[in-house]
Amino acid sequence: MYTAFFVRTRSIKLFISAFSCLILLQSGVPLNQGTTPVTVNKALFLNETTSGGFSVITYNIAGLPQLISSAVTERAGSIAEIGRKLNQYDITHIQEDFNYNQHLYNQGNQHPFRTRSKGGVPFGDGLSTLSKFPVTDIRRIKWNDCTGADCLTPKGFSYSRVEIAKEVFIDFYNVHANANNSRRAAAARCKNIQQLSTYIKKYSVGNAVFVMGDLNGHYSYSYDNINLLLEENNLSDTWLILKGNIQLPIPLSESPSDDILNIEENHETIDKILFRSGNRIRLLPSMYKLEKEFFKNKAGLPLSDHHPVSAEFIWTVDLEEDAGVHVTSQDSKSDLRSKLVGVREQ
Repeated sequence: MYTAFFVRTRSIKLFISAFSCLILLQSGVPLNQGTTPVTVNKALFLNETTSGGFSVITYNIAGLPQLISSAVTERAGSIAEIGRKLNQYDITHIQEDFNYNQHLYNQGNQHPFRTRSKGGVPFGDGLSTLSKFPVTDIRRIKWNDCTGADCLTPKGFSYSRVEIAKEVFIDFYNVHANANNSRRAAAARCKNIQQLSTYIKKYSVGNAVFVMGDLNGHYSYSYDNINLLLEENNLSDTWLILKGNIQLPIPLSESPSDDILNIEENHETIDKILFRSGNRIRLLPSMYKLEKEFFKNKAGLPLSDHHPVSAEFIWTVDLEEDAGVHVTSQDSKSDLRSKLVGVREQ
């Protein structure tokens, strides 16, 4: 019944939001007061261990002002509910955390480590990380290329290091790429992906890596280049491994559907969880889920204009290099099966 509400009109929304910000400022209503990360004594928090598990989730929460949001539910209350539901996950990446950060952080969310909000539209990048593990070395990088209303905010990606056990670190990249599937917008998005790939190659050499976020692109769209992240950085897609029939979808020139709420787990979504093992850490995905049901309100409506995707991982400290699971477009089902079995047996 509500499908029509979810047609993505990101360009129109963001254009209007710039004017909305001026109205809010003139009226004295704070766009966002920011939140200082909660500090915890790390010595009391972290365990010395060489193996374990954790869960991750990435979620575009539609945090634009209520007037221009494409989500059908009321934003302040919905985002507060999202914050509480996120307590079930160890590491969270949020996109579009603009004008309701106080509701996300301060109405029941219990993650002890949270990045400071950069503010509402048009000042913030909308990227937030919430974690049950210490988060350090936070950097925010703006895209060099954008189109239309995407240029009205400092959209880009963030980098952070998450310490999942004492002296065991993973690099996390939170991403929100250029929106829209026009040729011009897709070309800018391709440059976003290349910029991100270049950064990973420079700053995460030998490290275990997660790339999670709203990539706004598809393997199945011939004008996108999301597969570049896999090919240049030895990354694997959790969905491909556990739900996506192993191989990359065949790229087509037809523009993908904007109806991102009416998809199933076996269909590609623009929200992705990519990963790789590092020189010291071996990562193995054990679960992937398109969270279609959990993030709904009491009336059964989705809390955002995206469904989040989540995953669970098993990790072990491993001194062997290149010890992870890596999927390429050339891998067959038997190739991947061998890789998975090899990881489990070691």
